Amino acid sequence: MGDYGTIEVAHEKGIAIIAFNRPDTMNSIIPQMLEDFDTAMAEFADDPEVEVVILSGRGKNFCAGLDVGMLKSEGAGAIAGFNPAQTIANWPGPVIAAVQGAVATGGFEITVACDLIIAAESARFLDTHSRVGLLPGWGLSARLHRAIGIYRAKELELTGRPLHAREASDWGLVNRVVPDRELLDTARSMARMILDGAPRIAAPTKALIDGNSMRTLEGALEFERQNAEHVNLGASPADLNFAHVGSGKSSK
Repeated sequence: MGDYGTIEVAHEKGIAIIAFNRPDTMNSIIPQMLEDFDTAMAEFADDPEVEVVILSGRGKNFCAGLDVGMLKSEGAGAIAGFNPAQTIANWPGPVIAAVQGAVATGGFEITVACDLIIAAESARFLDTHSRVGLLPGWGLSARLHRAIGIYRAKELELTGRPLHAREASDWGLVNRVVPDRELLDTARSMARMILDGAPRIAAPTKALIDGNSMRTLEGALEFERQNAEHVNLGASPADLNFAHVGSGKSSK
């Protein structure tokens, strides 16, 4: 197993597994994690032995979003230039999210950028951007409503209320809901089903589906990026509201 510091990487036949590895902070995001993630994904793209990536999180949570300590000291500008959701979207093969516990804000954006989502029964999806005083900048406003409908997307993004795994399944957000102990095995099984297809067909199949289903997504992503840049990079730590963050360990 490889260790980049903030993520762990394991290789199996045709499959790479990335695990966010800051469990003591609910796998909250810091710039080093984003840099490590981009590096690993670039290496996998150049590796002919890797056709599918599984994205997971160590501990009880997948990813609780941006680290609140970082936000309080540096603001959202600390992660300017990074976009892990777009890294996933641009990766040539399928990316499977295997999520449990908190799947919050930035972690939610990363998840909905994946091609398939396997949720543990403990998973709860929530977006706290509006509560903190930021806008999504990694594609949530462009992708979420395409999966669950515009009114449900507005409900989650405006209220910040959690969407639990079974309800997420009912809404069509996830492919499977499984007991926590079966999460990674289910993701591996799905990855192997993909690999059982004709050699090297998964990447062009993904490109074809995405190309046909998201022809207007590029414009929506650019619109979000421009608005998020205006609001987020202009917000100092003093402008942000941390009252609803809970433990105070993570937010985005």
